[in-house]
Amino acid sequence: MIHKHTISLKNAWNGLKWSFKTQPNFIIHFLLSFIAISCGIFFKISYYEFLIIISFIFLGLTIEAINTGIEKTTDAIDRKWREDIKWAKDISAGAMLIFAVGALTISCIIFVPKIYQFFLY
Repeated sequence: MIHKHTISLKNAWNGLKWSFKTQPNFIIHFLLSFIAISCGIFFKISYYEFLIIISFIFLGLTIEAINTGIEKTTDAIDRKWREDIKWAKDISAGAMLIFAVGALTISCIIFVPKIYQFFLY
């Protein structure tokens, strides 16, 4: 049973490594995450604000991984243009867009007052 879980973890890790190597959006998300954490440290955001930022980082990477999985799965079904496959890809990309807008909104709520204070004082 442990061996089965070890194989599952290895496969999951391989999938993440592949995603970071081949998917530009993973790199962008990782860089923006680094900036958010760095800004959090610089502006001394609260413990709860950090929890929110860290949660958004992991949720964003999760949604991006699901989106990539859907894209690869639909490509495996048929490489030719098909409207149903287009909709599956567009909807999964739309889920990431919804998340990104929400994360940006919450990040602005957390950071804009701190940036404002920094330049005001």
